[in-house]
Amino acid sequence: MSTEHNSARPGEIAKTVLMPGDPLRAKFFAETFLEDVHLFNSIRNMYGFTGKYKGKPVSIMGSGMGICSIGIYSYELFKFFDVDNIIRLGTCGCYKDENFELLDTVLVKDAFSLSTYAKEQSGFEGNVIPADPGLLDKLRASAKALGYPLPEGRTHSSDVIYYEKEQDERKVTRYRDEFGCDIIECECFALFHNARVTGKHAGGLMSIVDLETRDLHSTAEERERGNLRMCEIALEIL
Repeated sequence: MSTEHNSARPGEIAKTVLMPGDPLRAKFFAETFLEDVHLFNSIRNMYGFTGKYKGKPVSIMGSGMGICSIGIYSYELFKFFDVDNIIRLGTCGCYKDENFELLDTVLVKDAFSLSTYAKEQSGFEGNVIPADPGLLDKLRASAKALGYPLPEGRTHSSDVIYYEKEQDERKVTRYRDEFGCDIIECECFALFHNARVTGKHAGGLMSIVDLETRDLHSTAEERERGNLRMCEIALEIL
C-alpha cells in the first residue's frame, strides 16, 4: 500500500532494497548498475527505483539524513511494502588509526547509539544492535569474490554532525575507547532496530571519507569511486 512518504504500488518494490542517504545517489546507482529501471517514488524528492541487476530484481531508494529519516523510510519498506532486506550504503568518518584507511569500504557488524529512537519506538533499552548475520556472510562472500578488501567494525550512529568545541575534542576518544566504535555515521542504528522489530534483515556498507584522527578527507571524485565499489558488493549478493 502507498503511504504519505512513498507512492509505490503493490509489487513495485523488490524484496531487497539498497539504501543510500542521498536520493540523487540512489538515482546514480540505479542508472549505473540496473536495467529496465523505473521510478516508483518521488514524494519529497526521495527517489526510489526498481530495476534488474544481472536479471535479478532489486530496488534502490534514498533514506535522507539521520536516524529519524531512515527510521521512517525503512520501517515503511519493511512493514508496508513487504521488503525483506535493506542494505544501507553510506559514507562515514573513522575513529581508528589501525586497520582502516581512507576510502576503505567497511562492513558494519553492529551499530552503537545514544539515540532514544529504539526506546521510544519499542521500549528497547540497549545501545547496540547487530546487523543480520546472514547478510553479513553474504556481503563478506561478495567482497571476497570481487577481490575487494572488507574490514569490519562497529559504527557510532550519531544524532549530531556538528559538535560544540569541547564535545568535539573528546568525541573520538569517548566513542572509540568507551564504546568500541570504529566509524561514525548517522543511520544504521535505526535501520537495524527496524529490522529487529519487524522480523526482517538489515546490513550496512560504509565508505570511509574522513579519517578523524589524521585529519584526512577524500575528494568528491574519490568518494564516487568508493560508492561504486560498495554498491557493487551489495548487488552481487543477489
